[in-house]
Amino acid sequence: MDATVRPFRSVLYIPGSKERALEKARSLPVDAIIFDLEDAVTPDAKDTARDTLNEALTQGGYGNRARVIRINGLDTEWGAGDVAALKDADCDAFLLPKVNSAADVQALADMLGNDTPIWAMIETPLGVLNALEIAAHPQLGGFVAGTNDLAKELNCRFRADRMPMMQALQTMLLAARAHGVVAIDGVYNQFKDEEGLRAECNQGRDLGFDGKTLIHPAQVDVTNECFSPSEDEIELARRQIEAFEEVERAGQGVAVVDGKIVENLHVETAKKVLAMASSIASL
Repeated sequence: MDATVRPFRSVLYIPGSKERALEKARSLPVDAIIFDLEDAVTPDAKDTARDTLNEALTQGGYGNRARVIRINGLDTEWGAGDVAALKDADCDAFLLPKVNSAADVQALADMLGNDTPIWAMIETPLGVLNALEIAAHPQLGGFVAGTNDLAKELNCRFRADRMPMMQALQTMLLAARAHGVVAIDGVYNQFKDEEGLRAECNQGRDLGFDGKTLIHPAQVDVTNECFSPSEDEIELARRQIEAFEEVERAGQGVAVVDGKIVENLHVETAKKVLAMASSIASL
Protein backbone atom coordinates (compact mmCIF):
# COMPACT_ATOMS: atom_id res chain seq x y z
CA MET A 1 0.00 0.00 0.00
CA ASP A 2 1.23 3.49 -0.84
CA ALA A 3 2.17 4.95 2.55
CA THR A 4 1.08 8.44 1.56
CA VAL A 5 -2.30 7.53 0.05
CA ARG A 6 -4.36 5.39 2.40
CA PRO A 7 -7.87 4.53 1.22
CA PHE A 8 -10.78 5.45 3.48
CA ARG A 9 -13.56 4.56 1.06
CA SER A 10 -15.65 2.43 3.42
CA VAL A 11 -15.66 3.19 7.16
CA LEU A 12 -17.94 0.77 8.99
CA TYR A 13 -19.36 1.29 12.47
CA ILE A 14 -19.06 -1.87 14.60
CA PRO A 15 -20.47 -2.12 18.17
CA GLY A 16 -17.57 -2.46 20.56
CA SER A 17 -19.68 -4.62 22.84
CA LYS A 18 -20.53 -7.45 20.43
CA GLU A 19 -17.93 -10.19 20.05
CA ARG A 20 -19.60 -11.68 16.99
CA ALA A 21 -19.57 -8.36 15.13
CA LEU A 22 -15.96 -7.74 16.15
CA GLU A 23 -15.02 -11.14 14.76
CA LYS A 24 -16.92 -10.67 11.50
CA ALA A 25 -15.27 -7.31 10.91
CA ARG A 26 -11.92 -9.07 10.48
CA SER A 27 -13.09 -10.51 7.16
CA LEU A 28 -15.07 -7.61 5.71
CA PRO A 29 -13.56 -5.72 2.71
CA VAL A 30 -13.67 -2.34 4.44
CA ASP A 31 -10.88 0.23 4.53
CA ALA A 32 -11.55 1.30 8.11
CA ILE A 33 -13.57 0.25 11.14
CA ILE A 34 -15.02 2.56 13.77
CA PHE A 35 -15.27 0.49 16.94
CA ASP A 36 -18.18 2.24 18.59
CA LEU A 37 -18.52 2.66 22.33
CA GLU A 38 -21.04 5.49 22.02
CA ASP A 39 -24.38 5.16 20.20
CA ALA A 40 -24.08 1.42 19.50
CA VAL A 41 -23.62 0.46 23.16
CA THR A 42 -26.38 0.68 25.78
CA PRO A 43 -25.59 2.36 29.11
CA ASP A 44 -25.62 -0.92 31.03
CA ALA A 45 -23.01 -2.41 28.67
CA LYS A 46 -20.57 0.53 28.55
CA ASP A 47 -18.10 -0.86 31.10
CA THR A 48 -17.93 -4.40 29.72
CA ALA A 49 -17.70 -3.08 26.13
CA ARG A 50 -14.31 -1.56 26.92
CA ASP A 51 -12.90 -4.91 27.97
CA THR A 52 -14.50 -6.70 25.01
CA LEU A 53 -13.06 -4.22 22.53
CA ASN A 54 -9.64 -4.14 24.14
CA GLU A 55 -9.44 -7.93 23.95
CA ALA A 56 -10.44 -7.92 20.26
CA LEU A 57 -7.82 -5.31 19.41
CA THR A 58 -5.17 -7.20 21.37
CA GLN A 59 -5.99 -10.37 19.43
CA GLY A 60 -5.65 -8.39 16.18
CA GLY A 61 -6.46 -9.90 12.83
CA TYR A 62 -7.80 -6.68 11.27
CA GLY A 63 -5.08 -6.52 8.64
CA ASN A 64 -4.60 -3.20 6.84
CA ARG A 65 -7.96 -1.85 7.98
CA ALA A 66 -7.64 1.41 9.88
CA ARG A 67 -8.89 0.90 13.44
CA VAL A 68 -10.67 3.88 14.99
CA ILE A 69 -12.23 3.85 18.47
CA ARG A 70 -15.23 6.10 18.99
CA ILE A 71 -15.37 6.89 22.68
CA ASN A 72 -18.26 8.47 24.53
CA GLY A 73 -18.23 12.24 24.86
CA LEU A 74 -15.96 13.63 27.55
CA ASP A 75 -18.99 15.42 29.01
CA THR A 76 -20.68 12.07 29.72
CA GLU A 77 -20.11 9.75 32.66
CA TRP A 78 -18.36 7.22 30.39
CA GLY A 79 -15.92 9.29 28.33
CA ALA A 80 -13.07 9.51 30.82
CA GLY A 81 -13.39 5.81 31.59
CA ASP A 82 -13.17 4.96 27.89
CA VAL A 83 -9.93 6.91 27.58
CA ALA A 84 -8.42 5.42 30.72
CA ALA A 85 -9.23 1.88 29.61
CA LEU A 86 -8.21 2.18 25.95
CA LYS A 87 -5.61 4.91 25.61
CA ASP A 88 -2.90 2.31 25.01
CA ALA A 89 -5.05 0.06 22.80
CA ASP A 90 -3.75 -1.10 19.41
CA CYS A 91 -5.61 1.41 17.24
CA ASP A 92 -4.93 4.08 14.62
CA ALA A 93 -7.10 6.88 16.01
CA PHE A 94 -9.67 7.90 18.59
CA LEU A 95 -12.93 9.45 17.39
CA LEU A 96 -14.46 12.09 19.66
CA PRO A 97 -18.20 12.81 19.35
CA LYS A 98 -19.76 16.25 19.10
CA VAL A 99 -16.57 18.26 18.80
CA ASN A 100 -17.37 21.96 19.06
CA SER A 101 -13.90 23.50 19.19
CA ALA A 102 -10.18 22.78 19.14
CA ALA A 103 -10.32 22.89 22.94
CA ASP A 104 -12.37 19.66 22.87
CA VAL A 105 -9.64 17.98 20.83
CA GLN A 106 -6.98 19.27 23.21
CA ALA A 107 -8.91 17.93 26.21
CA LEU A 108 -8.78 14.43 24.72
CA ALA A 109 -5.13 14.84 23.73
CA ASP A 110 -4.28 15.74 27.33
CA MET A 111 -6.14 12.69 28.64
CA LEU A 112 -4.50 10.34 26.13
CA GLY A 113 -1.02 11.57 26.90
CA ASN A 114 0.28 10.16 23.63
CA ASP A 115 0.42 11.11 19.96
CA THR A 116 -2.36 8.81 18.71
CA PRO A 117 -4.31 10.76 16.07
CA ILE A 118 -7.69 12.16 17.07
CA TRP A 119 -10.64 12.26 14.71
CA ALA A 120 -13.56 14.62 15.29
CA MET A 121 -17.26 14.02 14.77
CA ILE A 122 -18.60 17.21 13.20
CA GLU A 123 -22.28 17.03 14.08
CA THR A 124 -23.23 20.34 15.71
CA PRO A 125 -23.64 23.85 14.29
CA LEU A 126 -20.79 25.06 16.48
CA GLY A 127 -18.57 22.26 15.27
CA VAL A 128 -19.24 23.23 11.65
CA LEU A 129 -18.60 26.91 12.33
CA ASN A 130 -15.33 26.08 14.12
CA ALA A 131 -14.23 23.39 11.65
CA LEU A 132 -11.17 25.35 10.51
CA GLU A 133 -9.70 25.71 14.00
CA ILE A 134 -10.52 22.09 14.80
CA ALA A 135 -8.77 20.85 11.66
CA ALA A 136 -5.73 22.96 12.54
CA HIS A 137 -5.12 21.11 15.82
CA PRO A 138 -1.75 19.31 15.48
CA GLN A 139 -3.17 15.95 16.64
CA LEU A 140 -6.30 16.09 14.47
CA GLY A 141 -6.24 13.39 11.82
CA GLY A 142 -9.74 13.33 10.38
CA PHE A 143 -13.32 14.57 10.29
CA VAL A 144 -16.40 12.37 10.32
CA ALA A 145 -19.67 14.03 9.35
CA GLY A 146 -22.39 13.19 11.85
CA THR A 147 -25.23 13.96 9.49
CA ASN A 148 -28.04 12.50 11.58
CA ASP A 149 -27.22 14.59 14.64
CA LEU A 150 -26.48 17.59 12.48
CA ALA A 151 -29.87 17.37 10.78
CA LYS A 152 -31.52 17.26 14.19
CA GLU A 153 -29.57 20.29 15.39
CA LEU A 154 -30.30 22.25 12.21
CA ASN A 155 -33.98 21.28 12.29
CA CYS A 156 -33.71 20.60 8.58
CA ARG A 157 -35.63 18.10 6.49
CA PHE A 158 -34.07 14.93 5.11
CA ARG A 159 -33.86 15.24 1.33
CA ALA A 160 -32.25 12.94 -1.18
CA ASP A 161 -30.12 15.79 -2.52
CA ARG A 162 -29.05 16.87 1.00
CA MET A 163 -29.33 20.51 0.02
CA PRO A 164 -30.35 21.64 3.55
CA MET A 165 -26.95 20.60 4.91
CA MET A 166 -24.81 21.23 1.86
CA GLN A 167 -23.17 24.32 3.31
CA ALA A 168 -22.23 22.39 6.45
CA LEU A 169 -20.74 19.50 4.44
CA GLN A 170 -18.72 21.81 2.24
CA THR A 171 -17.51 23.83 5.22
CA MET A 172 -16.15 20.63 6.76
CA LEU A 173 -14.44 19.74 3.50
CA LEU A 174 -12.88 23.17 3.10
CA ALA A 175 -11.43 22.97 6.60
CA ALA A 176 -10.21 19.40 6.10
CA ARG A 177 -8.50 20.22 2.81
CA ALA A 178 -6.98 23.42 4.23
CA HIS A 179 -5.14 21.36 6.84
CA GLY A 180 -4.68 18.04 5.04
CA VAL A 181 -6.89 15.82 7.18
CA VAL A 182 -9.18 12.97 6.17
CA ALA A 183 -12.86 13.81 5.54
CA ILE A 184 -15.48 11.05 5.81
CA ASP A 185 -19.10 11.54 4.77
CA GLY A 186 -22.05 10.67 7.02
CA VAL A 187 -24.12 7.50 7.02
CA TYR A 188 -26.94 6.53 4.69
CA ASN A 189 -29.71 5.24 6.94
CA GLN A 190 -31.66 3.03 4.51
CA PHE A 191 -29.22 0.14 4.32
CA LYS A 192 -31.43 -1.92 1.99
CA ASP A 193 -31.72 0.91 -0.56
CA GLU A 194 -28.74 0.28 -2.84
CA GLU A 195 -29.80 2.85 -5.46
CA GLY A 196 -30.14 5.58 -2.86
CA LEU A 197 -26.81 4.64 -1.29
CA ARG A 198 -25.06 4.77 -4.65
CA ALA A 199 -26.50 8.21 -5.38
CA GLU A 200 -25.36 9.58 -2.02
CA CYS A 201 -21.91 7.97 -2.36
CA ASN A 202 -21.48 9.55 -5.78
CA GLN A 203 -22.56 12.90 -4.40
CA GLY A 204 -20.08 12.60 -1.54
CA ARG A 205 -17.30 11.64 -3.92
CA ASP A 206 -18.19 14.52 -6.24
CA LEU A 207 -17.98 16.92 -3.30
CA GLY A 208 -14.54 15.61 -2.38
CA PHE A 209 -15.04 13.28 0.59
CA ASP A 210 -12.50 10.48 0.99
CA GLY A 211 -15.15 7.92 1.85
CA LYS A 212 -18.37 7.25 3.72
CA THR A 213 -19.35 5.92 7.11
CA LEU A 214 -21.56 2.82 6.96
CA ILE A 215 -24.03 1.19 9.31
CA HIS A 216 -24.27 -2.24 7.67
CA PRO A 217 -21.91 -4.62 5.84
CA ALA A 218 -24.38 -4.73 2.92
CA GLN A 219 -23.32 -1.17 2.09
CA VAL A 220 -19.61 -1.93 1.69
CA ASP A 221 -19.37 -3.07 -1.94
CA VAL A 222 -21.28 -0.13 -3.41
CA THR A 223 -19.30 2.35 -1.33
CA ASN A 224 -15.93 0.86 -2.28
CA GLU A 225 -16.91 1.00 -5.93
CA CYS A 226 -18.08 4.62 -5.82
CA PHE A 227 -15.02 5.92 -4.00
CA SER A 228 -12.50 3.99 -6.11
CA PRO A 229 -10.98 5.44 -9.28
CA SER A 230 -12.77 3.94 -12.27
CA GLU A 231 -10.91 2.19 -15.07
CA ASP A 232 -11.60 5.20 -17.29
CA GLU A 233 -10.16 7.57 -14.67
CA ILE A 234 -7.06 5.41 -14.27
CA GLU A 235 -6.51 5.21 -18.02
CA LEU A 236 -6.98 8.96 -18.44
CA ALA A 237 -4.51 9.62 -15.61
CA ARG A 238 -1.89 7.47 -17.32
CA ARG A 239 -2.38 9.18 -20.66
CA GLN A 240 -2.19 12.64 -19.07
CA ILE A 241 1.10 11.82 -17.36
CA GLU A 242 2.57 10.28 -20.51
CA ALA A 243 1.52 13.21 -22.68
CA PHE A 244 2.91 15.77 -20.26
CA GLU A 245 6.23 13.94 -19.91
CA GLU A 246 6.54 13.60 -23.67
CA VAL A 247 6.01 17.33 -24.16
CA GLU A 248 8.61 18.07 -21.48
CA ARG A 249 11.16 15.81 -23.16
CA ALA A 250 10.52 17.53 -26.49
CA GLY A 251 10.95 20.96 -24.92
CA GLN A 252 7.43 22.02 -25.87
CA GLY A 253 5.06 23.96 -23.67
CA VAL A 254 1.61 22.42 -23.82
CA ALA A 255 0.28 18.87 -23.66
CA VAL A 256 -3.18 18.00 -24.96
CA VAL A 257 -5.25 14.90 -24.15
CA ASP A 258 -8.72 14.38 -25.61
CA GLY A 259 -8.75 17.97 -26.80
CA LYS A 260 -8.01 19.38 -23.33
CA ILE A 261 -4.86 21.10 -22.13
CA VAL A 262 -2.86 19.17 -19.52
CA GLU A 263 -0.90 21.28 -17.03
CA ASN A 264 1.11 20.55 -13.90
CA LEU A 265 -1.98 20.58 -11.70
CA HIS A 266 -3.64 17.93 -13.88
CA VAL A 267 -0.55 15.75 -13.67
CA GLU A 268 -0.46 16.09 -9.89
CA THR A 269 -4.10 14.97 -9.72
CA ALA A 270 -3.41 12.12 -12.14
CA LYS A 271 -0.54 10.87 -10.00
CA LYS A 272 -2.83 10.86 -6.95
CA VAL A 273 -5.39 8.81 -8.88
CA LEU A 274 -2.75 6.20 -9.76
CA ALA A 275 -1.37 6.17 -6.21
CA MET A 276 -4.86 5.60 -4.82
CA ALA A 277 -5.54 2.84 -7.33
CA SER A 278 -2.24 1.17 -6.33
CA SER A 279 -3.08 1.40 -2.63
CA ILE A 280 -6.53 -0.07 -3.20
CA ALA A 281 -5.08 -2.89 -5.26
CA SER A 282 -2.65 -3.74 -2.44
CA LEU A 283 -5.58 -4.29 -0.07
